[in-house]
Amino acid sequence: MGLAFVLQNVPSGYGFSNILPTVTNNGKATHCLSPSAKSPSLCMYVDLDGGGSIASHTGRGGGRGEPEHKKKDLVLPDTTRIGNLEVPSVGIGTISWSSKNLFNLENDELQELVDTACASNAAFFDTAERYGSHMKTALGMGYGETEQMLQKFVEQSPSTKTTITSSLLQQASPQQQGELLKPVIATKFTPLPWRTNVESVVKACEESCRRLGVDQIDLYQLHMPDIVQPFKRFAGVEGSRLSALAKNKDEIYWQGLAECYNRGLAKNVGVCNYGPTLLRQCQDKLAQYNVPLASNQIAFSLIGRHNGAQETVDYCNDQGIQVLAFYPLAMGLLTGKYNSLMEEAGQLTKSAKTFLEYYDLQKYAGGVTSGSHGDVGGFAALLKVMQEIARAHGNDVTIAQVALNYVMCKNVIPIPGARNTAQLLDNIGAMGWRLSPEEVQRLEATADSLGLSGFEGAGFKRTSEKFVGYGVEKWSLT
Repeated sequence: MGLAFVLQNVPSGYGFSNILPTVTNNGKATHCLSPSAKSPSLCMYVDLDGGGSIASHTGRGGGRGEPEHKKKDLVLPDTTRIGNLEVPSVGIGTISWSSKNLFNLENDELQELVDTACASNAAFFDTAERYGSHMKTALGMGYGETEQMLQKFVEQSPSTKTTITSSLLQQASPQQQGELLKPVIATKFTPLPWRTNVESVVKACEESCRRLGVDQIDLYQLHMPDIVQPFKRFAGVEGSRLSALAKNKDEIYWQGLAECYNRGLAKNVGVCNYGPTLLRQCQDKLAQYNVPLASNQIAFSLIGRHNGAQETVDYCNDQGIQVLAFYPLAMGLLTGKYNSLMEEAGQLTKSAKTFLEYYDLQKYAGGVTSGSHGDVGGFAALLKVMQEIARAHGNDVTIAQVALNYVMCKNVIPIPGARNTAQLLDNIGAMGWRLSPEEVQRLEATADSLGLSGFEGAGFKRTSEKFVGYGVEKWSLT
């Protein structure tokens, strides 16, 4: 029996820095490439063709170039490093999660999703303290409910302690065998006007630990810069009790992150919606406490590389800061579900969009937008190219998977939302393969030809602004 570990369709320039110990079988040796800290791991396959040779393939199920033994391949994790964490290269966004019960945290669909993720080496969940059941959140309640749901669903998952016991894997070196990846949970601290000191960050982190049922959070992030400033008109006003609340508290929150890290409450710390300027300032502050900045989460997608997003990715890649991407599918635009010309692409489930969100997305897709959106002439041309590339990688590859894989090829971890197992499986189907450099270039050239100045979100969900009750506050990736 031949045993080899191979990487499939690896574009040049992915920064592979070392070679894992040789796996030998029947006197033949093969080597396993291991990525550098700044580059994502690519999927390895067990070759059972009996010849002891490496059999690479460039696609997924049924794709061209696929070896006959594909159905016997055993897939190992496709992972990326965030600080000291090893996580799946596609995450799971939880902002849309909601309990089916007003009084108890129950949702059978979400439990099944978590079970599947844990059993599929895909259990990297991104949540936040302010996420909660929709009805309660709308009423200003439900703080921390999604963290509690995650704790409950992960604890109840039968796969969290499952061990890979395949006799085939046991023939490999210790580096290629072991347990399934442990679930990883990233959560976020919400900057608020009344959180004015370091201890407010520490207390919030302790509360998240309690809700998640852990002593230490895998990745603790600041949700946004300190933009919620209802009292900013009182800044500098002598004698005003509100003057202190009007001061910018970013540095206080950075010190709070460092305190959480040094107290052992967080394994890694990160930020969200930061451009290079704030990132440098944050890094300098954290360095005073010997704390590394592990991650930065921003809006990023094939049509969302503008307005400082690509420059931020470039800066983070240079600094060893892992970028996570929300809206990697541009709120569904890059799945084809809002373009009538792409009905054949399918739709996993009816979208849970508001009227305003759906209206804005339809304008993007239909090419009737103007001004900051550009006169795009529709998404049909881009979706057609994406579908062609998807089919080149196998009949079961979707255009949504192409969109996610594009983000991965930019050394960014996409965090698409998932509310059920069907969506999860479609998302994680983007792992285990990579687009070629030529395909990446083709996608970018086609997207750029649309004339967009960037994807800016839809409805009240925006990439660089937030409705905060008293009005809209904005930030920029500068």
